[in-house]
Amino acid sequence: MSRNIFDELSWRGLVNQVSDAETLREHLDSPGRVIYCGFDPTADSLHIGNLVPLLGLARFALAGHRPLFLLGGATGLIGDPSGKDKERTLNAAEKVQASAEKIKTQAMGFFERMGVADNIEPVNNLDWTKNLSIIDFLRDVGKHFTVNYMLAKESVKGRINREETGISYTEFSYMILQAYDFRHLSETRGCTLQIGGGDQFGNITAGLEFIRRSRPAPAFALTFPLITTASGAKFGKSEKGAIFLDKNLTSPYAFYQYWFNTDDRDVINYLKYFTLLDHESIESLAIELADNPHLRQAQKRLALEVTTMIHGAAETQKVLDASQALFGAGDLAAADPDTLCAALEAAPSMAYPSLSAIPPLPKLLADLGLCPSNSQARKDIKAGAISINGQRVAAEDHAYGTDDLLAGRILLVRKGKKNYGVVTLGDDA
Repeated sequence: MSRNIFDELSWRGLVNQVSDAETLREHLDSPGRVIYCGFDPTADSLHIGNLVPLLGLARFALAGHRPLFLLGGATGLIGDPSGKDKERTLNAAEKVQASAEKIKTQAMGFFERMGVADNIEPVNNLDWTKNLSIIDFLRDVGKHFTVNYMLAKESVKGRINREETGISYTEFSYMILQAYDFRHLSETRGCTLQIGGGDQFGNITAGLEFIRRSRPAPAFALTFPLITTASGAKFGKSEKGAIFLDKNLTSPYAFYQYWFNTDDRDVINYLKYFTLLDHESIESLAIELADNPHLRQAQKRLALEVTTMIHGAAETQKVLDASQALFGAGDLAAADPDTLCAALEAAPSMAYPSLSAIPPLPKLLADLGLCPSNSQARKDIKAGAISINGQRVAAEDHAYGTDDLLAGRILLVRKGKKNYGVVTLGDDA
């Protein structure tokens, strides 16, 4: 990445708010700047709403700077009021620390795939706050913040006027803890820049204020924009909820499909936000989108790039193989069975303890909802419209055998080209 990272972020539309644009840009002309971004462990996995700042750290590392990945082991115990219209439920300390370790492993795996793990250091703010006494905190930190200053922050104003919820002293103090992080990293690591989501500007500038008042040193704030969708749907949400980076919470297939289904009006921006593709590559995809939108080449590239970043090349290939096997000319037997099941998560399904427990094929088709009745099922079988695991079935008295099974436990029944039903067997099949 040869250009100044500030220019790179600007071209990608990733600069939302910045404390001093020209001075920061000059500051980033010199390599080796220490920057950080914080992630509170409010769950066991990050989600795609965290991708822009996570990828932001990787971009800074690729540009020759020294990012810190900060885990909010302390701030996660408090709860950030930013963007929340009511008080958070506090998690147990053990839960927060367990989630922090999971997120650390997840993030460092991501940085490893990006080739920057050796250049990004994980830190945990619990390490420098756990022994801070309340007296020291009030004298050495709180003294530098007026209540007037804190009340003016959007994260507080949005809650202070809500009579039914208001804001607790705990969450009111959150910005001071985050400011203390910036001050600590400024003093101990020479950190000069904090980055984060658009809702974090108030918290980040509180850190600038603390540094200005307590130890004059260069300090900057930069936030990324809130990611939106042209359709008005909330970014990062599906019908089943958040899109997580953990494959056990969101399957790689569902993850891929989320990006593949990106609206034409959003996809070029998303290629800028969520990939490392250069200007020329993205411009080429923009031209292809304008000329042949039905081919969805931009969406395919977006889904491929992001899924590979998060789940790796091997998992991504399983997704592509499963899609080809189910909806193209691929080999079902060669596809990963778990990925096939994830691809057909919304398809009707039945479970049986053994092969012998599966009903005759016409009834199975009716039970799966692939045919409206047993009689129609017989007609469809006779017409050659039914297949099991990709093999056409011609007899309504088809005898199920182990050859019908994928991975010894899965039977995919298809009517026509795209209507699937899934049959799974118990261990005794």
